[in-house]
Amino acid sequence: MRLMSFSYTTPQMRDRTKTVTRRVGWEHLESGTLLRAVEKSMGLGKGGKACFIGTIRVLDVRRERLDALVQLGDYGANEMALEGFPGRDPGEFLTWLIKRSPSLTHESLITRIHFEHLAALPAQWPFPLANPRGGR
Repeated sequence: MRLMSFSYTTPQMRDRTKTVTRRVGWEHLESGTLLRAVEKSMGLGKGGKACFIGTIRVLDVRRERLDALVQLGDYGANEMALEGFPGRDPGEFLTWLIKRSPSLTHESLITRIHFEHLAALPAQWPFPLANPRGGR
């Protein structure tokens, strides 16, 4: 199962308030795909382990301009709630995303992924996963 990192939104994933994510790439992802949500999956170093958050199922994948968040009436406010940031200003969120991904601009085409959380998380989680890139 493929990993998807939520290093910037781990608290929202843990409390399950996040059901939408925006990504550069991922345009070939399909509805129904199961993914392992992790805190971080890249830059773990040799022997590093991804910390498992939970399993998610992709419900919808579509490409859209990043600035749709601020141009389509209530769309941005509704999306903030789905991103796990209810009440956050969509323009502020847009600036935050661009700051973290210097390749992005307001006009960038990104992949919007809508998902659902599967199975309740046992109290003993998070537990480390073996690094899928060959580390132990």
